[in-house]
Amino acid sequence: MPMLLIKGTFRLKGTQPDGDTVHFVADDPEEWKLVRARNPVQVAGGGEVKLRFEGIDALETHYHGEHQPLPLGRAAAAELLTWLGFNQVLRDHDETVTASTPESTPGYILTQGTDIYHRVVALVGRGAPPVPSGTDVTVDVPLLRQTANHHLAARGLVYPTFYRTLFRDLRLELTAAAEQARTAQQGLWPKDVSTTGFKITALSTITADVVILPKLFRRLVDHLHLGLSVSCFPAYLAGKEDKVTVLSTGERFVGLQHVVSVSNGDTVRLLHPVEDLLFDEA
Repeated sequence: MPMLLIKGTFRLKGTQPDGDTVHFVADDPEEWKLVRARNPVQVAGGGEVKLRFEGIDALETHYHGEHQPLPLGRAAAAELLTWLGFNQVLRDHDETVTASTPESTPGYILTQGTDIYHRVVALVGRGAPPVPSGTDVTVDVPLLRQTANHHLAARGLVYPTFYRTLFRDLRLELTAAAEQARTAQQGLWPKDVSTTGFKITALSTITADVVILPKLFRRLVDHLHLGLSVSCFPAYLAGKEDKVTVLSTGERFVGLQHVVSVSNGDTVRLLHPVEDLLFDEA
């Protein structure tokens, strides 16, 4: 799978990194022009670009004023930052980093483009890159295994979450890493109830009590913030028109109501394992 490699540094101060988001500064800012993207890369004043990690989704630590169970969300963030080479990270009350040791660490990203929020969707590597910056490299399974994306999946700290741009061999490897962690009951997997189902009695059910797929969490938060009942959730999902394919059957749907059920008016369940779903970018 060909991807553009860009060399640079990871920086934390003033940002809110979590288990699948961190800021990156390219050594050569001109290389952002090489990113093939429908949505231009958004570069901040200090040259920082916000990354979204390809192929994984970590528990939310700050989403529209809400969060998922914080111990696991913070564990994913801590594991990522340690893997990147940060020894100490200080945060304030809203998860913003006030200081880190060191201030930055070297690394590189592998990317095919951006998402609708102008974040660069990337596989993330540390240290010296395997090829010169600004060039394309074929990303195979051995190279994927050198990334933070794979590391976090293998530790069971993130959900594998796939969009159409990620090639099948890389999806299968991330799935295998996640399945091994699930079998070993590592990380978030002992508490995951995405496919077994969970009864929502209040917003706190999903912010403090149960561990579920972050994409499902985000949709539920947006729905509940409107003051709507859980029983109306399928209609809300239909209106969002997220496009999803069930890989095991080849069925392609418009609207997550086809892969999410609500029973008894308050119990929500994902009908397929997350690794069996392939999402389209909005």
